[in-house]
Amino acid sequence: MPAYAYTGLSPAGKTIKGIETADSVPALKALLKRQGVYLTAVTETTRGASGGGGGTGSGGGGREIDLGQLFDRVRPKDVAAMTRLMSTLLCAGVTLPESLLALTDQVESPRFKNVLSDVGSKVNEGSSLADALAGHPKVFSKLYINMVRAGEASGSLETVLIRIADFMDQQEELRGKVTTAMFYPMAMGLVGVGVVTLLMVKVVPGIAEMFAGQGAELPFTTRSLIAISAVISGYWWLLIMLMVGAVYGFRKWHSTPAGRELTDRVILSMPVVGGLARKIAIARFARTLSTMLASGVQLLQALDIVRSLLGNVVLEKVLTTARDEIREGAGIAPSLKRSGQFPPLVTHMIAVGERSGQLEQMLTDLANAYDRETSAAITRATAVLEPIMIVAMGGSVGFIVFAIMTPILQMNQMGGH
Repeated sequence: MPAYAYTGLSPAGKTIKGIETADSVPALKALLKRQGVYLTAVTETTRGASGGGGGTGSGGGGREIDLGQLFDRVRPKDVAAMTRLMSTLLCAGVTLPESLLALTDQVESPRFKNVLSDVGSKVNEGSSLADALAGHPKVFSKLYINMVRAGEASGSLETVLIRIADFMDQQEELRGKVTTAMFYPMAMGLVGVGVVTLLMVKVVPGIAEMFAGQGAELPFTTRSLIAISAVISGYWWLLIMLMVGAVYGFRKWHSTPAGRELTDRVILSMPVVGGLARKIAIARFARTLSTMLASGVQLLQALDIVRSLLGNVVLEKVLTTARDEIREGAGIAPSLKRSGQFPPLVTHMIAVGERSGQLEQMLTDLANAYDRETSAAITRATAVLEPIMIVAMGGSVGFIVFAIMTPILQMNQMGGH
């Protein structure tokens, strides 16, 4: 029976190393699971088993199988589910260290389990939850950490955690709607490009040879089609290099401040895409700012965080200006209105919220309204893109068929005469 040097996590979240014999890696995993150990890495070794906690050893030249990190990532919906469970446990009177321990046992992802184990260890050592979470910026965003910090300071951590979970679920739902809406047009585009490329590479060259043997005068459309096919067939490698170079050059240029600002400004001015991008940004702005203000985060700090989440340099500059003016005693609404980038409805509702002292509620209502607008805009954008893709595909294939059939019909007519 082979021996395996393993690394795992105990129920308390501590790292355990040892050597154990088993028929296979799945059998070892099942054995350790019965002992309460979550297997994260295993290496086959020639050393004998040592039941409990010796070093893993390096003998045997075994190949390490990293079960915990292979294809494993912490998804936003996993963080949202964990956050909601933590709030439930805290509301039930369970202490924060005990809640973190229970959540460490609950999650399935080895990487997330390691993260929560580390957070729990830091909290047990006296660190605040926000400071412990700040050690994992790839898992917990700046917004998440600041909201937790505000919740701890105000003594309402349970309520803040519920708000965070709701916010993350809403953002994930919006992201899913956009992805789903764009999938069909993109799939159609890829299929269309594939069909046209296949025709140009496989079908048109054969037709061109047939026409060359006839020695007949070909129409302009047919000559153009044959020339395009010859370029694609003979210089496909150069075309790929040019496309890769163009994509690389655009990404390099877009990474500069001027390039990104110009790109974002063009996106906002586009007929269909611009309206959708603006609605998504406004919904994110209103929802995030409302959630942070309701959780006790100060307005200036909240604007700094919201600004980094908009994903559009033009709107980010507007919020930067608004933050600076608020620091000098101005309100949010006048600055947003002067920019011309936020619709009148947005600035009006924010102004009403500021005057009535109900800015958080007004932002929530605004976010709900723009979420509905975003869903409707996505539906309209999809309805516009689908016929455009169909017409483009049909037009490309139709041009190829027309260019091929025209000289054939001319030859048949000449033969009839």
